[in-house]
Amino acid sequence: MKEQQIKARPGMPILLLFAALYLAAIGCLALGGIMLENENNIGVLPLVLGIIWLIIGFIPFLGLKVLKPNEALVLTLFGKYTGTLREAGFYFVHPFSIAVNPAAKTRLGQSGDVQTGKQGITISNEGSKMDLEATGKRVSLKAMTLNNSVQKVNDCLGNPVEIGIAVIWRVVDTAKAVFNVDNYKEYLSLQCDSALRDIVRIYPYDVAPNVDTTGDGEPDEGSLRGSSEVVARRIKDEIQSKVHEAGLEILEARITYLAYAKEIAAVMLQRQQASAIVDARKLIVDGAVGMVEMALEKLAQNEVVTLDEERKAAMVSNLLVVLCGNRDAQPVVNSGSPY
Repeated sequence: MKEQQIKARPGMPILLLFAALYLAAIGCLALGGIMLENENNIGVLPLVLGIIWLIIGFIPFLGLKVLKPNEALVLTLFGKYTGTLREAGFYFVHPFSIAVNPAAKTRLGQSGDVQTGKQGITISNEGSKMDLEATGKRVSLKAMTLNNSVQKVNDCLGNPVEIGIAVIWRVVDTAKAVFNVDNYKEYLSLQCDSALRDIVRIYPYDVAPNVDTTGDGEPDEGSLRGSSEVVARRIKDEIQSKVHEAGLEILEARITYLAYAKEIAAVMLQRQQASAIVDARKLIVDGAVGMVEMALEKLAQNEVVTLDEERKAAMVSNLLVVLCGNRDAQPVVNSGSPY
């Protein structure tokens, strides 16, 4: 089902017309009463007409609708979809038309909603009655930000990762949103969780060897931490493919929280520390070897001292111990001859 926009009549002339008819009905009651008091039987007719209009005259007022900017009304008449009002203004539609919005009372963890629960979805209570009365059955066309609860997902290496996303979305087809799914807000929230799990399981938390994240059969350096923009874009595309039939458009998706799960966070921290220590040691050893080579070359060029292979080996050993040690070296002064 696709959206069909309708052009309703302006509401102000209709309001003035039926208000005037109400005044006329009151005048008929007064006129009929006066004529009956004067024993004029003709007064029964205006009296009956006035009573009938006072009883049923409120029905046309049910067709008066007010729309604010970026709001829409999905209207049905006796169960049949008649169209959608999108333009802001004061309108008159069929009095028996009913506005439909199954997600009107659904509260999500998003902008414009309140009373967010632990799972991201709750039903409004006393604190949000005023908001519901103001919104009614109108479908919001504004850009909304959905912030679902943090999910625990296993990455491609099986490590449990906690991740949360924020999704900016809006309704683009009100008919699909209302009639194609039971509740488009809950549907979006569930599809966000599903898409998040589908994409996260493709990537490792950190760069890992022999991992293909692009699907081309070649290992690459993609990771959740280092390729957040790419991951967010793939999550956005995945969500969009799932909610297209619900008439929703995903404008943007961003990773808002990323961390190892608590049960392995300490172990992964130790692993990162060990990796950092190894990298630092490699840098120190490379620098120390370069300094030793430079020292030997300088001594040979300047002919300061002539060393045989055994004493060169001893000198290299001592210099490496001094340069690679964690503590300052304690010098020992040799007062005799080295030979």
